[in-house]
Amino acid sequence: MKNFNLRDFGAGIWERSNRYQRVAIVLVTITLAALLPFAGASFLATPVAAYDAVLVYPVAIFVLMSLGLNIVVGKSGMLDLGYVAFFAIGAYTNGLLSMHTGLNTWEIMPIGIGAAMFAGVLLGIPTLRLRGDYLAIVTLGFGEIIRIVALNVSWTNGPNGISGIQMPPPILGKEFALDDQKLFFWVVLVMILLTIWMIRRLTVRRPGRAWEAIRQDEDAAELMGVPTLKYKIWSFTLGAAIGGAAGVLYAAKNLFISPEMFTLNVSILILACVVFGGIGNIWGVILGGAILGYLPDRIRFISDARLLVFGLVLVVVMNFRPDGLLPRKKREKALVKKGASA
Repeated sequence: MKNFNLRDFGAGIWERSNRYQRVAIVLVTITLAALLPFAGASFLATPVAAYDAVLVYPVAIFVLMSLGLNIVVGKSGMLDLGYVAFFAIGAYTNGLLSMHTGLNTWEIMPIGIGAAMFAGVLLGIPTLRLRGDYLAIVTLGFGEIIRIVALNVSWTNGPNGISGIQMPPPILGKEFALDDQKLFFWVVLVMILLTIWMIRRLTVRRPGRAWEAIRQDEDAAELMGVPTLKYKIWSFTLGAAIGGAAGVLYAAKNLFISPEMFTLNVSILILACVVFGGIGNIWGVILGGAILGYLPDRIRFISDARLLVFGLVLVVVMNFRPDGLLPRKKREKALVKKGASA
């Protein structure tokens, strides 16, 4: 009997559906995702932290950041270990402007995205000629530089961080509140949907084809006339923009930020979400971000041992699914052909 494959099962349903059926599938999926905050009374409830708060951070924000990092790692094949830097830039942009200018979250959002994109271009132009481990080391260093600068300069309030960040203004008359974070989740969900739409549109156009060529073989792509540096900067900048947007939302939700919130561990965990779910596959990355964001809080009742359990889950799953829970379709086909030839 042929082994059951969740990805093939889902893809089969999608491919057999007509346009109206696909619209219905999308609307049902979005509706179910929007109803997740009401599932706190079910088995999904987290034992220590409030369920709706966990659903916003880390789950939804991890998914958003994983989608951004997937543009860099999964689509373009570049290893970025300093992605937390853009997250921090967005958060500190919100914190500083909220304190000193009185702008609200939605007015700060494009500024935070722009600041993260500028940082991405600033880092990308001199460094994206590097490849592999060298690029990973440079990006790792950039992430640490941002954190150390925030830790030592006076205008970020150093290790004391920034407190008193303003709540976002109401949406359609609905107030944001710390004791009921459903509205925060829905805002992040909208950002996730916009990000998915953007990635899917770019994937089937020239940037997506260029990223695929760069990921497969950068030298061959250059010989074929693909301006690799240009499209690598595109990838890096778009990933940075999503990280900056996530940082703005995180600061608005948390109302306090400090350098200790933006360590290398965050970058590693977001990268783990991408690898665990399936590098290059949007739906795999979403699944990886949701599981790795939710699992540590779900097993928080076992205290420090939860980190051991979390690590064991990663090791076991990656041994059985080395290409992630939902690997890229092209990668699956290559594995099948390789197995058949063997």
